[in-house]
Amino acid sequence: MPYDGSVVYAIVHELNRTILNGKIDKIYQPEKDELIINIRSYRDNYKLLLSASPAYPRVHLTEESKSNPAVPPTFCMLLRKHLTGGRIIAISQPQFERIIEIDVECFDELGYSNIKTLTAEIMGRHSNIIFLDKSSDKIIDSVKRVNFEVSSVREVLPGRSYIYPPSGGRLNPLAVDHPEFLSLLDRIAGAMKAEKFLIGSFNGISPAVAREICGNAGLGLDANLSESSSQERQALWDAFRQQMSLLEEKNFAPRLFLQEDRVHDFFCTDLSLYNGMEKRGYDSMSRTVEQFFFEKDQKDRIKQKSGDVYRLITARLDRCYKKLEVFDSELTEARAAEKYKIYGDLIMSNLYQLQKGQDKAVLSNYYSPEGALLEIPLDVQLSPSANAQRYYRYYNKSKNALTVIQEQIQENRQEIYYLESLLDNVEKCTEGIEIEEIRNELIEQGYIKARRLVKNKQQKPSKPMHFLSSGGMDIYVGKNNVQNDYLTIKLASPTDLWFHTKDLAGSHVIVKSNGQKVDDRTLEEAALLAAYYSKGKMSSKVPVDYTLRKNVKKPAGSKPGMVIYENFKTVYMTPDEKQIKALKQMDQ
Repeated sequence: MPYDGSVVYAIVHELNRTILNGKIDKIYQPEKDELIINIRSYRDNYKLLLSASPAYPRVHLTEESKSNPAVPPTFCMLLRKHLTGGRIIAISQPQFERIIEIDVECFDELGYSNIKTLTAEIMGRHSNIIFLDKSSDKIIDSVKRVNFEVSSVREVLPGRSYIYPPSGGRLNPLAVDHPEFLSLLDRIAGAMKAEKFLIGSFNGISPAVAREICGNAGLGLDANLSESSSQERQALWDAFRQQMSLLEEKNFAPRLFLQEDRVHDFFCTDLSLYNGMEKRGYDSMSRTVEQFFFEKDQKDRIKQKSGDVYRLITARLDRCYKKLEVFDSELTEARAAEKYKIYGDLIMSNLYQLQKGQDKAVLSNYYSPEGALLEIPLDVQLSPSANAQRYYRYYNKSKNALTVIQEQIQENRQEIYYLESLLDNVEKCTEGIEIEEIRNELIEQGYIKARRLVKNKQQKPSKPMHFLSSGGMDIYVGKNNVQNDYLTIKLASPTDLWFHTKDLAGSHVIVKSNGQKVDDRTLEEAALLAAYYSKGKMSSKVPVDYTLRKNVKKPAGSKPGMVIYENFKTVYMTPDEKQIKALKQMDQ
């Protein structure tokens, strides 16, 4: 469901009931195209989110918290200068467009009152947040600057006059009367389908709403308006007017529509076209929008931020896999070197019958139970004894190489395990700071060069996931190696339980027992979390080891997140997303 004109209408109504006349307290810009404004209104505190994300643009009140950059972006500092302490005096939606205008009464350095407008244009990849001077309609600045090279139709730059995005001649559906609607049908409909007519003629009508109106009018989606009767056209008007009346009368009934337990769509009223789906009602349009968008937007942003890290790790993993193939080939060759010792022994045992200048020797192999004849190549330039010594040298060199190759294979497999754990960590990240921690770890381990570590004293470290078991015990799950080391080395006490998947990259999981006996249900839930937040997430019967924290050691010089443990038990768990969601996650 696009964030269409109807949803904007419902959001504007909600904002007018909650934050109108409220004072702006703080302004943050957690993402390059997103603002969060703290507002105090009628003794209540609200957080207003304005997002110009190309994928998920929206405006709504939010209850979620986001990490903010240590150094605020320039646009954020500009808004703080002008709007902090200002009072919101108007919130409006022009012409049923996907635009929300927030007028703020501010005071300059001399104490004179002036009005500034924060305009959120919610229009897909063209979305923007624009800061205006109300009296002159001049643009002060915007989250996204649009010059002539980007758009020849409309520039969005400081100092330019603000003009609305082109509407394509579409009308405000709330202002259209019966004769105008029928006249519009006669004038432009032609062989057009009813759904296309509604979308193309009126502002803010999304395909889902158009299908809802057509369904309520009894018109098939493939029916052409040129073939419709006057009764069908009247039915289309009646259904159209009924949908608009729901908005005008503020009969909002926010809904999430779910299909197979996954969010499919949302709207500010019920939609009959989704009959048969699970419908989840909310008393707040903001809460509905947040439930629909937050997780999707969060995942997309993390995916964008982690792209370079993901590519680097996978490239190094590919190199390690190729090295392992080479080592295996060399190992096979080195293991075959035993034959050189046999060649040397047989030559030395038969020196009396060999002479210099022979290119081969056919000798009885007394190492073979049958005593079969063995053909041994000889260097004609060397004596039989020198040939034997040459084969002994080959043997000793291969034997030494065997030890070195085995050590290299072990080191390579440890690196593969470490890189796979990093890759698993990237997939578990939910905040930008967690990606930065992984990036810094790669720098410290020498995988990334020519870049300073991204460390800032003002930046707080990321937090591990925190769950509450059925038995009321705290369970902590690390999302990267920084968190894993913190949980295992610092947070956990010696008598707490520690969980990790056997021989699989995954999270460190800690059950804080506080000296009490851990019940079977809590043990099972912790093991389930360890299996789910691991490389074996999509597998069945994943082995999970658990032991007391005192049995877990971190060897000196080991890589982040790497530990050894003893005196453990193993359980086998099949990860189940429904069971994970049923566990109460804390600190959200």
